[in-house]
Amino acid sequence: MDGVLKSVLVLCLMCTMVSGQQTDPKPEKKDQPYVPTFSARLPSEETVNSFLQQTFGYEPGMSWKVIEIRPAAAEGLAEVLIQLSSAQGKQGSKLYVTADGKHAIAGDLIPFGAKPFEDARETLAKKVFGPSIGPSAAPVSIVEFSDLQCPFCKQAQPTIDKLLSEEKDARLTFQNFPLPMHNWAAKGAQYADCVARKSPEAFWTFVHATFDQQSDITPENADEKLTANAEKAGVKGKEIASCAASAETAGRVQRSIQLGTEVEVTGTPTLYINGRRISNVTGVPYEVLKQLVEFSAKQAPPAAP
Repeated sequence: MDGVLKSVLVLCLMCTMVSGQQTDPKPEKKDQPYVPTFSARLPSEETVNSFLQQTFGYEPGMSWKVIEIRPAAAEGLAEVLIQLSSAQGKQGSKLYVTADGKHAIAGDLIPFGAKPFEDARETLAKKVFGPSIGPSAAPVSIVEFSDLQCPFCKQAQPTIDKLLSEEKDARLTFQNFPLPMHNWAAKGAQYADCVARKSPEAFWTFVHATFDQQSDITPENADEKLTANAEKAGVKGKEIASCAASAETAGRVQRSIQLGTEVEVTGTPTLYINGRRISNVTGVPYEVLKQLVEFSAKQAPPAAP
């Protein structure tokens, strides 16, 4: 994809989710996230396809698919989810179209207000359920949404490990977020969930081993490889394989995906540092991540006596 494509759609060098979510009526409780109930003026799929044709039709081999057109969280904007395909692979992206249908904004909407990250922080504090590492009373909560098949998750993991080893005021929780474009990621997430429930310590060994073997795992050998990784991590591989195949585990993985969608995860890896979303983890310098953790620690309210 050339520079024109990147400048128009701000395509990040990361794995990106292309599936949509259903919107529910606006909740009455204040501790629940706001979901729009207004009727946005939505562009037709025909208009979106025409726009994409006019924008990218010059490039041979470029194709696209309109995934969903829906009201955005910001009133008056329509959110358009698309998947672009080229010789370099597939990527998802979002456009926000104005009510008059004459302008589009590429990229992500970001929270605004006196405490812009508080809603996400509170939602995650109440609903995360993945394995955690770090002091239980740490003033900084880092939530990682990850996909074991995502190469950028593998690339980011050493940075995240280093951050945790140096920042003692932080606690990390891992949430599965397998992307639909990856053909064994959901199975990997199910194995990971089962290993974590059996042994939180074995979980981290399993994750690192799976990242190390990422390029060797296929849909055909995934059960064999993941079972072996679980066994090597210190749990019984056959028990984990049986657990991974259960409807209960599939439901837990889906619940983790729903949580990520609720706090507007659009790709992996995504970190939340006390609710502050860091989408392009591999593009953020390590020192900046450290500064964000240390700043969050200073901003955190004092622990209750």
